[in-house]
Amino acid sequence: MRPGPLEVWLPELSRFEPAHPLRSLLVRADRLDDGAKGYLAGLATYFVCPHGLPAAALTRDLLAGDAADASWLCADPAWVQPDLNGVRLLACGQLQLSMDEAQALAKPLKPVFGDAGMILEVSSPDRWHLRLAPDTPLPEFASPEQALGEDLFQHLPQGTEGRRWRVLINEVQVLLHQHPLNTERRERGLPPINSLWLWGGGRLPSRVHTTLAGVIGDDVLLGALARHAGLKMRQRTLASVAAAKPGELIDLQDLPPEAIEASWWQSVQALAQGQSLQLCFASGERWLHRRWHRMRFWRRPNLNKGMQR
Repeated sequence: MRPGPLEVWLPELSRFEPAHPLRSLLVRADRLDDGAKGYLAGLATYFVCPHGLPAAALTRDLLAGDAADASWLCADPAWVQPDLNGVRLLACGQLQLSMDEAQALAKPLKPVFGDAGMILEVSSPDRWHLRLAPDTPLPEFASPEQALGEDLFQHLPQGTEGRRWRVLINEVQVLLHQHPLNTERRERGLPPINSLWLWGGGRLPSRVHTTLAGVIGDDVLLGALARHAGLKMRQRTLASVAAAKPGELIDLQDLPPEAIEASWWQSVQALAQGQSLQLCFASGERWLHRRWHRMRFWRRPNLNKGMQR
């Protein structure tokens, strides 16, 4: 089969100002039907696992190579903050932790999880995992993207099955609140690590299917999926993007539009002059830009209305 167009995965369309140069590409392209919305749903359209998308097992296996014999749950370091309406999740991962700091924060938490029959593993500063017995029943856990900025209690596991997890999370928050490292972080102007976000549970899939021919990006879960699908993810650099081929995916969805304009726009524009590009936004909108579409010079962006439908 001939490969499809080169795909570029981008942030939500509403984040791009009307004057952003990417919109000049969209106005000459063909609008397609909307695709998946959000990070996990987007990944699931590119990579198909037999039983959902077990983010914890996939990322643990990529980082440590030992995920095959257990069930796993992400337990990523998080920052939550009380307000008048409850407690909000403000950040999950990417909290400027070193490995030594991560280990120090995890140390008092390990006995708590150990007493519950689990092992807390610090796979990387931003990615922590719980190793569970293979047959451990898991309630529904919300992903960070679902809960970010919202009331924490709306996204905790519910019902009788979720009670033990709510108790565990409460114990963890008490211990982290008391940890001296968080006092040091506040003095350095950094947010505290005062909770863990549990999500992405399951076992390592026996196979992962994709129609992609290659992947360019820096995301850990994307890299784990690519690896299990038999692809090698190339690091996102100007050289790798410039060499991207039809059928591959360039992941830019984690970047702010300003960074895309400053560092990546010239590369995307050059790719559009040499091959077809499918531009896929995290908010679901999709466009197909073919090489000859640059000749649609009569189409110009409406800077007042932008390109949203």
